[in-house]
Amino acid sequence: MKKTIFIVSLLIFLSLPTPSLSVSKPCNKNDEKVLFQIKKSLGNPYHLTSWKKNEDCCTWYCLKCNKATGRVVELTISTRNISGQIPPEVGNLPYLQYLAFRKLTNLTGQIPSSISKLTHLTMLSLSWTNLTGPVPSFLSQLKNLNYLDLSFNKLTGSIPPELATLPKLTEINLSRNKLTGVIPESFGKFSKNFQSLHLSHNQLTGQVPKSLRHLNFSTVDFSRNKLTGDLSMFFGRNKTIQIADFSRNTFQFDISKFIFPASLTWLDLNHNKIYGSLPASLRGLNLQNLNVSYNRLCGNIPKGGELQNMATTSYLHNRCLCGSPLPACSKGSGLS
Repeated sequence: MKKTIFIVSLLIFLSLPTPSLSVSKPCNKNDEKVLFQIKKSLGNPYHLTSWKKNEDCCTWYCLKCNKATGRVVELTISTRNISGQIPPEVGNLPYLQYLAFRKLTNLTGQIPSSISKLTHLTMLSLSWTNLTGPVPSFLSQLKNLNYLDLSFNKLTGSIPPELATLPKLTEINLSRNKLTGVIPESFGKFSKNFQSLHLSHNQLTGQVPKSLRHLNFSTVDFSRNKLTGDLSMFFGRNKTIQIADFSRNTFQFDISKFIFPASLTWLDLNHNKIYGSLPASLRGLNLQNLNVSYNRLCGNIPKGGELQNMATTSYLHNRCLCGSPLPACSKGSGLS
């Protein structure tokens, strides 16, 4: 009996986790030193009062460490009354994978070049601040980056074509800035995994590059710019685009023969110079939103799908668009 109890006890002991494997490594001292430099550069804000020498920095607010190595891998500072500029010392956290400075309206200055040293970075979010200067071309050195968000800032200048060399990038958001110039032709060279391009509320001009036809987007938002050209490259039976917003530009083309894919749920083309009739392919879509107002469209709105369920404001101010939910087409107009 005693032997049986001993064997059972031994098996239970061996099944327990090894203590050394369950204990996290303390914060790396080099990383801790850099974090104190960052805190000082930001003026020792109240939000970072948990950053104290007598506590393991992996327990501090606004960051995360790799438990196995004790290296800082995430730094997120957001929604606080923090003033100053992005501390260049952030580039001295070599294992950082996620960096975010968000909703900090008193954060000013340019994006520091030291960020280019963060070769492990996969996500970079510098948004809802008062950052100025250009979208830096040195961001193209971050070869592991898959998400770039620089929206809601005051960035100026043109979009650097070098961003297209980022092999793992899946989404760019440069919306709500003061960017000028054209959409780079090189953007058609993004990898096949690239899905979302947000460039709205800027001052971009010129034609949308035809090279973008090589990509299969899920979301495209070019609204509120001064762009021209044809948009048929984004649509077709084999495309998987879901959200497309090209409103408030100067697009001028015949939409009559467009083939919209079944994946499309949101289409906004308002305030352009688009002409022709609405294509029948629209009625086969499960649309949540459609807006083609303030264009030069004519003809009968196709019957079926969600088209008659849209508000009349979705179709208003066109040359001679008619049919439910707008008034019926005139028999004498030949638009039956």
